[in-house]
Amino acid sequence: MKIQQSEFTKSSSSYLQCPDPDHNEIAFIGRSNVGKSSLINMLTNNKKLAKVSGRPGKTQLINHFQINNQWYLVDLPGYGWAKVAKTDKATWGEMIHDYLLNRTNLLLIFVLVDSRLTPQPIDVEFINCLGENGLPLAIIFTKTDKQSKNKTQSSIAKYKKILKSYWDELPPTFATSSFNFDGKEELLNYIDSVVKKNIK
Repeated sequence: MKIQQSEFTKSSSSYLQCPDPDHNEIAFIGRSNVGKSSLINMLTNNKKLAKVSGRPGKTQLINHFQINNQWYLVDLPGYGWAKVAKTDKATWGEMIHDYLLNRTNLLLIFVLVDSRLTPQPIDVEFINCLGENGLPLAIIFTKTDKQSKNKTQSSIAKYKKILKSYWDELPPTFATSSFNFDGKEELLNYIDSVVKKNIK
């Protein structure tokens, strides 16, 4: 897949405010500061599409971007240690929960994980929660340029080992770098296959 058109459509504070479900959607979510905006910009060849910030918790709404006039890329708020008020965190949690469970045109959820870290309980818990609810997902390990390939492979293996105790069949996994574009083609090809199977 080549992304030739990408444009911001709408920000919503509730799934009820999201655009009409006339296009399929692929959502991106991860722990705060995992590199989600940078990855989205890398995939779309648009450095200004998603707002990149060194401050965790920059994304606070459900952001829709139309891709190739065919489907929506959805940028969801991060979870984890973003320095925001507890009431805001609770609102984000409810907003994300409702979107994921009620958005009828949602094809796939990419869960982003920092490849440099040991398996984080919050990531494992979130991945398992999606699986328990029967939601389609894949895992993207980010920031692979910041360490050796051996360390990245070791980190992915540790995650898989933990998840195997919960899953009969593990979700697809991808290793990416927004800095040197590692994994970009593989990820876009996977998205292409998912979108083509579910053309509206």
